[in-house]
Amino acid sequence: MKGDRVEIVVDAGDTTRTYEVVASRAGRRVETAVRRGVVEVSEVTRNGSVVRTARFMATRVLALVEQPVPREDLSERPLREDPKG
Repeated sequence: MKGDRVEIVVDAGDTTRTYEVVASRAGRRVETAVRRGVVEVSEVTRNGSVVRTARFMATRVLALVEQPVPREDLSERPLREDPKG
């Protein structure tokens, strides 16, 4: 969903670096995967096409923070009134 983001904190030797991948448009989402010692964070469209990908060595990743956009709770939504009545 637009606004979802993932922050990646990486050990860069004597310091740390922070990278961020954000779902920049409506209908896009951010997916994370760990494969063969590599952490991969991708921005993906509705139909599954990858827009961009950030890859990091898993041994260097200190933190991976997923920050979803707060979503409206649909269960607490007021019911619509009947327009005819």
